[in-house]
Amino acid sequence: MRVLSTVLSPRTRVSLFTRTRAASSGTMQITEPLNFWGGNRVRIEGETGSEPVYEPATGCVLCQLQPCRTEQVDQAVSSAHSAFTRWSKMAGMERAGIMLEAARLIQKRREEIAEVEVTNNGKSITEARLDVDSARLCIEYFAGLATTMSGQHVQLAGGAFAYTRREALGVCVGIGAWNYPFQIAAWKSAPALACGNSMVFKPSPVTPVSAVLLAEIYKQAGVPEGLFNVVQGAQETGTLLCRHPTVAKVSFTGSVQTGKKIMEMASKGVKPVTLELGGKSPLIIFEDCNLENAIRGALMANFLSQGQVCSNGTRVFVHRSILARFLEEVVRRTKAIRIGDPLLEDTRMGALVSREHLHKVLGYVEQAKREGARVLCGGEPFTPADPKLKDGYYMTPCVLDNCTDDMTCVREEIFGPVMSVLTFDSEDEVLHRANDTTMGLAAGVFTKDIQRAHRVIENLQAGSCFINNYNLTPVEVPFGGYKTSGIGRENGQVTIEYYSQLKTVVVEMGDVDSLF
Repeated sequence: MRVLSTVLSPRTRVSLFTRTRAASSGTMQITEPLNFWGGNRVRIEGETGSEPVYEPATGCVLCQLQPCRTEQVDQAVSSAHSAFTRWSKMAGMERAGIMLEAARLIQKRREEIAEVEVTNNGKSITEARLDVDSARLCIEYFAGLATTMSGQHVQLAGGAFAYTRREALGVCVGIGAWNYPFQIAAWKSAPALACGNSMVFKPSPVTPVSAVLLAEIYKQAGVPEGLFNVVQGAQETGTLLCRHPTVAKVSFTGSVQTGKKIMEMASKGVKPVTLELGGKSPLIIFEDCNLENAIRGALMANFLSQGQVCSNGTRVFVHRSILARFLEEVVRRTKAIRIGDPLLEDTRMGALVSREHLHKVLGYVEQAKREGARVLCGGEPFTPADPKLKDGYYMTPCVLDNCTDDMTCVREEIFGPVMSVLTFDSEDEVLHRANDTTMGLAAGVFTKDIQRAHRVIENLQAGSCFINNYNLTPVEVPFGGYKTSGIGRENGQVTIEYYSQLKTVVVEMGDVDSLF
């Protein structure tokens, strides 16, 4: 089969990535290629087939995805390897300058990227802008760390000495999730590039569009052609990447089940992995909390991005003495959440990512009712007033009461706007129940007692914890989980260790002592 490269001019790109609701179709149509390697968008010619990608807000077909097979994956990896040879030899300061230029371009195109993210993912434009900001800040942060790739000097006996070098790994693979498409592409590529690596990135086939914008931005900023490549596809494409002999490392964000498979495949080539997987995180609200902050935190912990956040605190443990007040106010505010067109400024909850996922989440609500939970509000399909949105994937945010630890809604990750409220009486009790899960991504505590706050956090089995707030992920601090929620960390200085390898050099300054 032949592979043709297509390069779009900035003028063409802007026209294709801007939608006007007043248009008769009511939806954006994307026709340019979504695969990218060798510095260009690539249209695959041949019998690879294509798959429709839908716009969550309208249910309309947004574009056609061309999945990459063996030949295309080989080409993308080869392109990345060639670029790595050049990029890894650059001084850290030079890499930093190019990355800072990429961050500047992201800031310049912030609104355009956010609108693309909304169209492909369904989240509100307000949230999408913050996601773009997070991507830019991540690239800026790791640009600063690109100049810090240093080792250690160790003095040995007789004038000999040793030193260590922290060196790049090579071609890294990033596999993204559909809930934060652009942000995840930046979170994975920024530390990789700062350390001198190249990357082949595979977005989720549900949200394939915005990662290609990042590839174009990196190219415009001045990276070597092929440094950041995008290959589209589902499980088959991901398997080819994980098993590719030239790939040095795999970083994946997604489900626990898929993460286990990726770890197994990577182990065949003894490749390091970073896995940011699922969660069923506890949010503990003590009787002495600032109730207003606790309510805000619970809403953020459950309804951000339509509840499609791996770190969400969906098991909300509320002390029995304040349960009634908590539920009354949470239900009132949940009912007031504005659902609808995610491109409108006052929308707070857009559409779920796909029709299949919407049905899955609604199924969890129905199962919760069968198991004895009480629906205080929401949990139903929703049709916005705008007729253009009648086929979108909307539901009302749901608050479940009368939940117990053994219910499916409490045990399994729903990944939708469903809050399960449980009661507790003592600190020891809630700690035991909060840790009774195979996952350990995040946890939160609301209390005015600072000693209790730190004591409880110390005993919670979770990698990312919050005191008197929730779902804050500044790029300066590491993010990741315990237990089956993952391996390694994203963001923060420690991430440099996951995208580089250590070399030890011993230098003899005198004669060699030999036993022979």
